[in-house]
Amino acid sequence: MRFVIKIVITLCVVLLCTEIGRKLPSLAGLIAVMPLTGLVVLVLLYLENPGNAGLVAEYCKGALWGIVPSTLFFFVALLCFRRQLSLPVVLCASFAVWLLAAFVHQWLLGK
Repeated sequence: MRFVIKIVITLCVVLLCTEIGRKLPSLAGLIAVMPLTGLVVLVLLYLENPGNAGLVAEYCKGALWGIVPSTLFFFVALLCFRRQLSLPVVLCASFAVWLLAAFVHQWLLGK
């Protein structure tokens, strides 16, 4: 049941962002990257692992440093869209940069 609740919450956030994005795209972008998802994960992780503050702290550290790859993803997407590249090219370039940054992220946090 918890899994279904997680799916419903995620789906609601995505649908809300896409609906808002039709009229206010910058607000939809803000909502999409706001700590709402991180908050939900933090609460569920804490509730499902009571007394394991170390696990939740590691999640927080990963999320904090995960901002860098995510920022790079959107920066590359912005540059590509400004050059009027097609959506597939934008997504490939953005995900490639994000993936590279994510590997660096995991390597640095693994040390």
